[in-house]
Formats: sequence, structure tokens, C-alpha cells
Amino acid sequence: MLRECGEHGYYRGENCPICGEPGKFLMSEQELEQLGRTLAGVLRHFPERFGLDMDEQGFVNLRDFISVMRDSNRRYHWLRPHHVVAIIETDPKGRYQISNDLMRATYGHSLDLDLKLPTDNIPDFLYYPTTPEETDIILETGLHPSDRKMVHLSRTYQDAFNAGKVRVETPVILEIDATAAIEAGNVIFQAGKTVFLAYEIPPEFLSKKEEEESL
Repeated sequence: MLRECGEHGYYRGENCPICGEPGKFLMSEQELEQLGRTLAGVLRHFPERFGLDMDEQGFVNLRDFISVMRDSNRRYHWLRPHHVVAIIETDPKGRYQISNDLMRATYGHSLDLDLKLPTDNIPDFLYYPTTPEETDIILETGLHPSDRKMVHLSRTYQDAFNAGKVRVETPVILEIDATAAIEAGNVIFQAGKTVFLAYEIPPEFLSKKEEEESL
């Protein structure tokens, strides 16, 4: 569930992870999941379905989103801006960004946008999960977007492994020489706490990473 500690801010769970005190209740686990799915859909794929305007960098007005949700579904009559801010600020992957009354997703879009994400402080190596069946062709042809507008890369082997398990029980992890790729003119953006984006990664910067002992 989603709660707010008066001293340490928003958090997910029963008790504040810093002081251990039970904070103010904001929404149940079911409400958090349902509203979170709608928020992701609006900010990544279909703002027009809710009659919301999105600018070229992917920003949508927070208060407009609140109004639409309350008007379209009576069960959200209690929804206020701070509830959405709490979802965004406690998202474990850092998938969203909020500035004043504007909010956006920072990756996962099926829309053509100019996100203008930061390109500095990129790790030397990044990682990408795939299936055993797709490994050889990716190593031969490189990484290219499929159902998304950009290639999504992970900060660590473990992050990539966790992401890959959504598709296959034991994903193959590819290592990207990010430093060399950038030096060759490829652009890599930081989109979240663990997620980085690229238009493509040529095959010469890819290699198969052996399974780490921690897994």
C-alpha cells in the first residue's frame, strides 16, 4: 500500500522504512496497482484516450489527469494531486518525472517524442536481456527497437536478468560496451534509476555475458 510519513515523506508498505512508524494511509495495494497501470498507459501510450494533451517531451498536466480520472470513474472521487505525486516519487524504477504540475514517463513509450533526457554519467558497461533463440541474431545484427521506440538497457547484470525473466525463465544477458559505443557516435540516455535508452547498438559493442555467481 501507499502511505505518507510526516517526517520522511511517501513510501510503499506498512511502516516507514526510515523510522519504522506507520504513516498516513493514502491508497490500498489494489488502488495503487490499478491507478499505476492507468498512469503508465496514459504517459506512455494513449493520452488521447482520456482527452489529455501531451507535449513533444511527453509531459501531461497533473491536474488535468486528476480531473479526468475523477470525472470518468466515481471510485476515484478521493483522488488528489498528492496521491499521484506519491506514486511517482515512490516508483522503485524511477520511471516517472514530475515538475510543478507537469508529469511524464521517462521510458517505455510507443509514441514519437523528443524526451531530451540526460546523456552524461553513463556507466562504462550496460546490459540487455534476451532469449537463447534471439542471442545469435542480435550479436550479428545489433540491438534495434521492437515494440518500443528505443532500445532499453539496464544498469547492472542483475537488473537485466530481472527484466528478462518476464519473458523467459533464464534469460541470456548481453553486455554493451557503452563507453566505446558513445565514442563511436551512438547516443545513450539515462531514463530512470536502472534504465538507459539508445536508438540502436551496433553489434561490435555487444558480447555475451557469462552468468554471475550471485544468480
